[in-house]
Amino acid sequence: MRFTHFVFTSFLFSSLLLLNSCAQSNFEKFEATYKVEPLDTMPDYAQLKYWAAHPDKKDPSDSIPADIKFEYNPNQIADVFFLYPTSYLDPKMPSGWSASLNDIKTNIYTDYSSILYQASVFNEIGRVYAPRYRQAHIESYTPLSASDTTKALAAFELAYQDVKKSFDYYMAHFNNGRPIIIASHSQGSTHAIRLLKEYFDNKPLAKKLVAAYVIGMAIDPSVYTSLQACETPNATGCICAWRTFLEGYEPPFVQKEKFKSIVTNPLNWNNSKPKMDRFSNDGSILYDFNKIKSHVAGAEVHDGVLWTKKPHFLGNFLFNSKNYHIADYNFYYMSIRRNVSERVYSFMGNGGNLSN
Repeated sequence: MRFTHFVFTSFLFSSLLLLNSCAQSNFEKFEATYKVEPLDTMPDYAQLKYWAAHPDKKDPSDSIPADIKFEYNPNQIADVFFLYPTSYLDPKMPSGWSASLNDIKTNIYTDYSSILYQASVFNEIGRVYAPRYRQAHIESYTPLSASDTTKALAAFELAYQDVKKSFDYYMAHFNNGRPIIIASHSQGSTHAIRLLKEYFDNKPLAKKLVAAYVIGMAIDPSVYTSLQACETPNATGCICAWRTFLEGYEPPFVQKEKFKSIVTNPLNWNNSKPKMDRFSNDGSILYDFNKIKSHVAGAEVHDGVLWTKKPHFLGNFLFNSKNYHIADYNFYYMSIRRNVSERVYSFMGNGGNLSN
């Protein structure tokens, strides 16, 4: 199956999410706000407008589903550096292979899809930072010619250089020695894998890493010399990762992989218990951000991927994709939220030392 076909299927599902979030967030008003704050060609991370999420401004990552009884705490223990997935999807590629920072459509889509539905999972215990970056177009993952491959690689490199610049600025001006969580999805995880290697793997900064939630991409464990997969729910200084598919489905691109990816069960976080049914899952978020849905999806670790039986929700007969990439976070929202807190408290209880 071509990646573009998967993206189209995923986009239909994500559109349901986006339409609902827009309805609750006064979409027209925020569009006007973006228009009066134009961005330049190059990111300047000293300015808040170059952050999709930042503790010093109100943004969708501050959102909390109405079903959660929680009072926002501005003095969270840890920092979360979140790298969002691809939202530059326009097949016409209006700015070429790299997204323009001044692309209002892409910025709004970013904020009211991944920042709202994914980055918000960390706000109970972490200050969320999510830099805007010149992301590679979705077709960069499936170039059709040698020329396109060169352009795609250049686009990924440009995106990573923005990510690196933003992380350097974050460390120099915002971190102040606080524990760090690296979190990401899809293209964001492509860059997070590299960021972890460059800044944390066998580096002094590893001592400040609570955990990395690097979701939606294959991770070859041999890439790292010191970072390892998280084996238990309270292990720290380690990596959690998964890619969600329908039970029994092994995509062709997974079958071609020369390694077995790191994979974590996001319902029990325990490497010794690879399978949990959907009745163990008491908290998913689907198209209504304010509603926590119970018993939607299970989780089974299988050969480098995560399997679940067909998700259980009203109208699921319309959802026929076998690839649940778009819902890697949504299906396990409350479980992730609880686990982040558990790892942070474990990290602090061990004096900030690694517990793996």
